[in-house]
Amino acid sequence: MPGKNLDPTSPRALLGAELRVARERAGMSQAALGEKLFVSGSYVGQMEAGTRRITPELAHSIDEILGTGGFFARNTANQGKSKYPDHFVEAAEAEAEALAIREYAPLVIPGLLQREAYAREIFRAYQPTAPEAVIDELTEARLDRAKLLADPSTPLLWCVLDEAALRRVVGSRAVMADALHHLATLIRGCRIITQVIPFDTGAHAGLHGSLKLMSFAEAPPLAYVEGIGTGQLLDDPATVARHTLTYDLLTASALSPCDSLALIESAAEEYAHDQYT
Repeated sequence: MPGKNLDPTSPRALLGAELRVARERAGMSQAALGEKLFVSGSYVGQMEAGTRRITPELAHSIDEILGTGGFFARNTANQGKSKYPDHFVEAAEAEAEALAIREYAPLVIPGLLQREAYAREIFRAYQPTAPEAVIDELTEARLDRAKLLADPSTPLLWCVLDEAALRRVVGSRAVMADALHHLATLIRGCRIITQVIPFDTGAHAGLHGSLKLMSFAEAPPLAYVEGIGTGQLLDDPATVARHTLTYDLLTASALSPCDSLALIESAAEEYAHDQYT
C-alpha cells in the first residue's frame, strides 16, 4: 500500500501498485525480483509501498524481467525533476512517508528544524559563488520539507544534537538566537523530542558523522548517512540494526530532554543578549 501521506492517484503510488501487480502476475517474490535487479527484497517492497521511487535505470530492468513492454520505463521518464539535490532525493521522499524519524546532527541544526535565515546561511557557505536564485530555490525546498511538522503528531521526530550545533555561529548571533528559539518552541509545544550531547561527554558513538533513521507503517526501516555532496539510503537489515544501535548509544550519552531544553534556551538567550552588547 502507498505510504501514509502518498496520494493514491500520484504517479509514484500508481507505479508502486502496478509493480506489485506485475511481480505477482509473474509469480515472483520481492526477494526474487530484487535478486535479479541487484537490490534487496526490502528495496522492492519499498518501491511497491511508495517509500522509494522506481528509478529510470531500474525501470528498464523491471520491464525486461517482468515483460511489461516498456511500461515502467515510459512512466518513470515522465517523472519531473526533484527540487532536492540528487543524492538526497530518495531520502527526502522516504522522510515524507515515515512514521518516525530519528536523527543525529553533529554540526548543524537538522534541516527539518531550520529557520529561513539559518538555512540560507548554510547553503551560501556551501555554495559561495552560486546565484542568489539558486540559494533561494534550495532554501525554499528546505522550508517546504519542514511542513512535515504541521501535523501535530506524525511523524515522530527525535533529534540528538551535538553541542557544536548550538555553539557554531551560523550567519550571526541574531540568526542563532532565532534558530534556537524556534527549536525550543517546537520542544515546548511537544512536537519534537530533542537531546543534546554536551562537549564534556568526550568521545561518543557519533563522531564519524550524521545519521537519520526512518520507520514506516508497511515497509522496512531505512537509514540515511550523508557526507559533503553525497548520501546513502540504506535498507540492509544488519546495517540498519547497527546504525540503530549507534543511535541508542547517542541517546544514552546525551542529556535528558529536560536538561537539553535548558541548555538550548540558555544558548538562545546568550545569543539574543549578545546582539545588544
